[in-house]
Amino acid sequence: MKEDLRKIREDCFKELQDVTTETKIYQFKSRYLGRNGSLTQVIKNLKNVPSDQRASKGKLANQLKKELEEAIEDALKKSRQIKKKQKVSKYDLDVTLPGRKLPLGSKHPITLITENIMEVFLTLGFQVVEGPEVELDFFNFEALNMPKDHPARDMHDTFYISNELLLRTHTSPVQIRTMQKTSPPLRIICPGKVYRCDSDISHTPMFHQVEGLMVDEDISFGDLKGVLTILIHQIFDENTPIRFRPSFFPFTEPSAEVDIQCVMCNGKGCRVCSGTGWLEILGCGMVNPAVFKNVGYDTEKVTGFAFGLGIERIAMLKFGINDIRLFFENDFRFLTQF
Repeated sequence: MKEDLRKIREDCFKELQDVTTETKIYQFKSRYLGRNGSLTQVIKNLKNVPSDQRASKGKLANQLKKELEEAIEDALKKSRQIKKKQKVSKYDLDVTLPGRKLPLGSKHPITLITENIMEVFLTLGFQVVEGPEVELDFFNFEALNMPKDHPARDMHDTFYISNELLLRTHTSPVQIRTMQKTSPPLRIICPGKVYRCDSDISHTPMFHQVEGLMVDEDISFGDLKGVLTILIHQIFDENTPIRFRPSFFPFTEPSAEVDIQCVMCNGKGCRVCSGTGWLEILGCGMVNPAVFKNVGYDTEKVTGFAFGLGIERIAMLKFGINDIRLFFENDFRFLTQF
């Protein structure tokens, strides 16, 4: 057996010097240390060696096995290093150069404006409330004083799932749901996605709104003007001129559109403001008593105001963006500007 072990040692170490690839090294390992390998067979035959010689010969066999395993591991390491150098050389890579860092993300401009608006109202004592985007016709229209034949529904053309189920056209349904569950006084804002059948450079089928509602005793239009003035001055500039124009909404009476001096031309008149020097940014008004009746509020005791604004509209004015579709194209060059 000693002669067999000596011959295996000579053969295997001589052969290992010429083996360079991983595949051939594993084939070599299989020939000597595999289930039917030469050295494995010698170790298996130890049971046939006389008992007084078995220990010494077994020690020699195991020592050779250990040396061979270490030699095979060293050969594998060398083979992998050579392969790595060949790969680097092939592509002319400088492995000492620092790696490319992944760019850090940033908040979307819609998120930035939404958070800015929420921060303003949280400091004024308002609470943020959210609701479902798939809404019942009752909450989206009827409870807001827009029955099925009301012409104001034409401006809110949306996506219907069934006759009574639709994608909400504004976040006002959240106000209705909140009033049904909560007694006055009430101060809430409702941010979220809304849906209408519009699509051009200033409209998209899905966009974002923030609506607000304040209900208490003796709430007046003066309170509404004060809150919205604070909001506009916080978003744009403290010196931004503001005007309120009479308007109509089924769910508020009296109602108003709020304009600011054009931020593009400073009131001189340009293409953005159609030469008027003013830009419309939101609608508002005192809550119509019919809405209060639909939620069970006593119209003799409480009054309130409501308002709503489009986040994309504000973001376009604040950041000077001329196409609303840029918000949704996920162009990295556009998004990295904010």
